[in-house]
Parts: sequence; C-alpha cells; structure tokens
Amino acid sequence: MTSDKGAIMRIVLAMTVVGLVSFQPLAGQAPLNLLGTIDLPRVEGRIDHLAFDAGTQRLFVAALGNNTVEVLDLKSGTHLKSLIGFREPQGIAVVPDAKLVAVANGQGDGVQTFDASDFHPVKSIRLGDDADNVRYEAATKRLFVGFGSGALAAISAADGKVIGEAKLAGHPESFQLERSGSRAFVNVPTADQIAVVDRNALKVIAIWPVTSSKANFPMALDEVNHRMFVGCRRPAKVLVYDTTTGKEVGSFEIVGDTDDLFYDAARKRLYVSGGEGFVDVFRIEDANRITRVARAASATTSRLAPFVTDLYRSYPQRPNRRNENGIYRAH
Repeated sequence: MTSDKGAIMRIVLAMTVVGLVSFQPLAGQAPLNLLGTIDLPRVEGRIDHLAFDAGTQRLFVAALGNNTVEVLDLKSGTHLKSLIGFREPQGIAVVPDAKLVAVANGQGDGVQTFDASDFHPVKSIRLGDDADNVRYEAATKRLFVGFGSGALAAISAADGKVIGEAKLAGHPESFQLERSGSRAFVNVPTADQIAVVDRNALKVIAIWPVTSSKANFPMALDEVNHRMFVGCRRPAKVLVYDTTTGKEVGSFEIVGDTDDLFYDAARKRLYVSGGEGFVDVFRIEDANRITRVARAASATTSRLAPFVTDLYRSYPQRPNRRNENGIYRAH
C-alpha cells in the first residue's frame, strides 16, 4: 500500500465495487484519488458494512458472502486476519471505550462481539434473524441494532444485555443517531416511511411519509443544518428532509440502485453509491443549490463509511481478480 503521511484525511470512503475506479470531475480537481490497494485473500462473495478503529488503525470488513470478518492493518497496509464463526455478517461497529467490535448477523445470533485487540469472542446476543445496521452511542454506551420484521434494539455494550426495543412497521434499513438529542431516524422502506424513535423511551414518536419516491434504503444526516439525505431507488433520487419539521424540502436525481450515502460536512459533499455502476459526488450548498461535481464508473455495488484517516474502498472478487481494498484521498 502506498501512502502520503504528510497529509491528514478527514473521511474514509469504504466501497464495495468491482474494478479500480477513476473519479472524473465535471469541473476542476477530482474529489478522490486512488493511492493504493490491500489484498483480501480467499474472500468470496458480497461485502457489506465496514468499521474503523482509530485506536489501532484497523479496518474491519463484514464479508457477508464469506461468513467472515476481515481485519486490515492500515498502518502497514496489510491484511491481518480473517475471523470465522459468523453467519452472514452485515452491520459492524467499533466500541472503542470497551475495546470491542460488534457484528450483526443476517442469520443465527443477532449480534456477536469480539475483542478489538486479540479478536477473541466475547458475547453472543440473541435478537432474531436479519440483524442488519448497527450503531454505537458513546454517551450512553449503548449499541443500537435494526433487525427482524421491524425493530430497533438497544443493547448495553458493557454486558451485552438487551435493554429494550422499539417496534417498527417493517424491517429497518439505514438509521442515524442525532448527537444533540435523543432521536434516531430509521428508514423503513416496506412501509414507505422514516420512523423517528426516541432512543431513551424506545418508542416511535413521529412518522415521516416517503411519498415522492420509493425503496428508501440509505440515509445520511447533516445535523448542523437540520437536513436528512434519504437515498431512494424507485425512481433514483435523494430526498432532502428538514429534521425540525419532518417535511421533504428538496430532491435530486442520483445513480440507480443506491446502496449508501455519506455526507462530508467539511467539504459540503454528499457521496452516493449504487449498483447501477457509479458513485456520484455532489456539492451541497442548500436544498436549492446541489451540483454533481464528479461521477465514478464501477461495475457493481459500494459501501461508504466516514472516519478520520484516508479513504478505503473494497473490491469484491471476480474471475481472475483478487479481492482487494483500495485507498483513496479526498481533496
């Protein structure tokens, strides 16, 4: 892996695509440049979410199709270890104060935790099938996990006990936790809605209808400007919601079959990835001033994840090609 130690990055962009990608700017400098790659040996099938541990400079990759979690050492640019014992690992989150990593499984045990240093198993937490997205809230030391036919669970990270769950109208996809309050915003695509959950009471306190598009899977939160970006597939749009009113205030066209969104507040950019074969990069000024600044061609789906370091991109295996993780730099 090549790297430039002289610059400090502000985000990680972790994507699951086939083939190295060249970002083509519509004007000016390309927003992302490829620096190098890290091989993922013997990993087959779909890659899902990723999580970064700033303390150890490791990237954890949920290799859903391989039933493993892959560990990358970003300091040395090497594949460190392949962890077994998972069943369709989907969501993944680092719990830095407890030195744990939490993995949500699509099958079997809801959540498994392991030690972030030596990787030994710590807990198995039963929730039900199809445990998906997982987030960690440092202030309350709780994990939040979307799972099953419609629930958001709160789990004590210290002892793995399930504190409770909020019932939802369908299976939850992406959700975001606001830092300035107690709300969780949850995409529920089968019900054409965004459920607003009080994380303390574990109750739905509001429903925001999704009416101008369908299949609302990914979302990204711009908390400072009270905006929620919601990625929809039919038709392919990002819907912009005002988080103070719950109303849709704008929309714009994006790549088809969107998988993930990431809002980069420092650069006022929204990264949108999709299975149609592109990653779109938009400059966001306000709801009425949104400009696509680049589009990158790829061959399949992708995942995005924000961290304070370089940018990382995972490439799933195809014939005559090894799995590898690409490192990008944001400009």
